[in-house]
Amino acid sequence: MTVKLSDIEAARERLDGIIIPTPMISDARLSRVVGASAHLKAECLQKGGSFKIRGAYNKISQLSDEEKRRES
Repeated sequence: MTVKLSDIEAARERLDGIIIPTPMISDARLSRVVGASAHLKAECLQKGGSFKIRGAYNKISQLSDEEKRRES
């Protein structure tokens, strides 16, 4: 699967108002270990505590009505 910039931009629009913005936190210890400036995304502050809400909501929001009615 090839992901284009337009796919990412569309996902961002779908998620607007659904997810909360989470901060980037610099990590001095990790920065020393990798020899570069390291930052971590604080997704523990997100609903559900992870990036999962982004992917799940993005996928579900694109299902057709038929797919939404279908049972597993």
